[in-house]
Amino acid sequence: MDANTQGQAPATDDQELAKVLAGMNEQAQTLVQPAAEPAAQADPMQYEAASLPAPAPDPLAASMPDPMTPPPALPGDTAAATLSPELESLKKDALEELRPLVDKLDLPPEEKFDTLLLIIRSTDDQTLLAAAHESAKLIENETKRAQALLDVIKEIDFFATQK
Repeated sequence: MDANTQGQAPATDDQELAKVLAGMNEQAQTLVQPAAEPAAQADPMQYEAASLPAPAPDPLAASMPDPMTPPPALPGDTAAATLSPELESLKKDALEELRPLVDKLDLPPEEKFDTLLLIIRSTDDQTLLAAAHESAKLIENETKRAQALLDVIKEIDFFATQK
């Protein structure tokens, strides 16, 4: 392309190209200061990290949980909770008393599922998985029903890995 829209002649030989590149190098060196060495001895490829612009934050990394942070405690997760012996005993007694009554609970399907899941996780009672599955299937909201069904699958997988 020989036509130049800015009215200047195009760079056609090596000398003109060298001048253009030298001018660009001078501009780049004024933008980035060399590390604490004198200008005559500084290596143009080594600059202080502080003089470089900060990298743009990664939006995907910001949405990911920190792998060093422990996951939040789940209901019934006794490993994460530290209860006094008295409270632990009271919880155990209440769970034992609730277990035979759970079928008599008159709750909406979502609340019944949550209650069953809490008992399953607190007692490792696999026999309640079928009832939890039935409650999950009755949840009207598709998103909540899908989450409940995933929770049933996770519990089944948990029990399968325990054997």
